[in-house]
Amino acid sequence: MTITASAPPTRNHPVALARGFLMGGVIGASPAAFVVGIVITNVALLVTGLALPAVYGLLFFLAGVPRRAREAAVVPCTALAMIESLEAIGSESSDVPVRFDLTVAPQDAPAYRVEFTQSINLVDLPDYRPRGILVVQYPPDRPWRVRIVRRPTPEWEERVAGAYLDSAPGPTRVSEPPEGSVVGFVRLLGLLLAAASVVFLFRADLFDQDDTTGPPSSAQPSVSSTSSTTVISSASGTVTLGPGQSLLDKGELRRAMDSLTKDKDTGKALTVVVQERLLSVVFAPTGTRVPQFDPSSLPYERIPALVEEARTTLGIQSPQTWQLTAERLTGALTLRVGVTGAEGSTASLEADGQGKVVRRTPAP
Repeated sequence: MTITASAPPTRNHPVALARGFLMGGVIGASPAAFVVGIVITNVALLVTGLALPAVYGLLFFLAGVPRRAREAAVVPCTALAMIESLEAIGSESSDVPVRFDLTVAPQDAPAYRVEFTQSINLVDLPDYRPRGILVVQYPPDRPWRVRIVRRPTPEWEERVAGAYLDSAPGPTRVSEPPEGSVVGFVRLLGLLLAAASVVFLFRADLFDQDDTTGPPSSAQPSVSSTSSTTVISSASGTVTLGPGQSLLDKGELRRAMDSLTKDKDTGKALTVVVQERLLSVVFAPTGTRVPQFDPSSLPYERIPALVEEARTTLGIQSPQTWQLTAERLTGALTLRVGVTGAEGSTASLEADGQGKVVRRTPAP
């Protein structure tokens, strides 16, 4: 096997394009169906919005079973590797995620550099130090999928004891082939088409509801200032800031939320979505038993720090957009911050109602 330093090909084959379009459709249709179902009080549509991601995940898992079986049948390559650097990126349990930078020295190919993340038990963490020699394994056709062999055979233990490796130069670094801009475009197209289709199919119920209920004067769009626009109805509300402004500016998010809830009888919300210049709130209908929360209970002072942590610590090289979603679907108030990179890569973190991070999902 020969490993070169050239850039790997992007994955724009038809299967990847179809999978990207389907994923975008699920991402667009699920929240659209959930929100529309709440607005028009359609329980079936609301349940569909919640169940669609689970069904897609199950189908995706089943479709990948043959491929995983083929990959498992391939005998992995075993090689020595040297730790160039390592960094613990979390400590939520006894197994700590550690980001390794290794020089891998195959027996029948040139040495190369690779970065990957693997969970290491807290007790074993002191055994991994820079310049230390390890035994690793990887699929022959995917050298970037390196895993550390924690209990090598006696033969490989002897090799480790007497081994000395030179650092491979930076240009020999290998990584998983990027997804490609075409896949990202197809995914975005699927998202927009799916969300628009849900709204289009139920447009009659949405507009009829607005006509028959006769929204109060507060439901009419109102410009709160020269730099922001506030729109409030009986079921939802939005605040859009002007160019050059951000909801992460000090006090801006709380002021925007107050403008949406000050005239509400209950002010309870089902979901709150925050983007750079857009705040959206779906209010809880009167008498509903759907999980809801008080928007004033959000940890406003922690939100800018959560967004900054998601943008800088989850492996997104060039963060483009971010979105924070607050909801109580699982019982407790949960904040999820998702970040999208320039090449379509995504990462997210999850925090509790006090703004304490409880889970991180780095970029692959």
